[in-house]
Amino acid sequence: MAQEIERKFLVTGDFKALAHKQTRITQGYLSSVPERTVRVRIKGEKGFITIKGIGSASGASRYEWEKEIPVKEVEELLTICEPGVIDKTRFLVQAGPHTYEVDEFYGDNLGLTVAEIELSDEEESFAKPSWLGNEVTGDPRYFNSMLMKNPFTKW
Repeated sequence: MAQEIERKFLVTGDFKALAHKQTRITQGYLSSVPERTVRVRIKGEKGFITIKGIGSASGASRYEWEKEIPVKEVEELLTICEPGVIDKTRFLVQAGPHTYEVDEFYGDNLGLTVAEIELSDEEESFAKPSWLGNEVTGDPRYFNSMLMKNPFTKW
């Protein structure tokens, strides 16, 4: 079983000059219940379907399965997704041996920027750049599946 281990932080400083890649992402959810989220996503020129299981007590670990599918199929599936779409740009920023995925949100989540780092285990040490703010790992308000239901601009 594929296990995703990641920690999530708010972003409080300038990171864009450090980014080595950026990609626009649009995604919707076929199911957003915590026990099994099912999302479809257009990431740049590619389409994906992803299934995630419920998180660990810390919120840092959970089952994840992802498969690339044609963009046309994602576009079709987006028409039957739950209300709310996530629209963001993902920036990749290297920090030591790790890469942060920094998401800058648009639309109803405008003003929110979140950084995630994938780890090999929950206790792995990692560099914390100066632009990294408070940790929000495990805070359900910052899950993309929740941001489509209760957007950042409405908090």
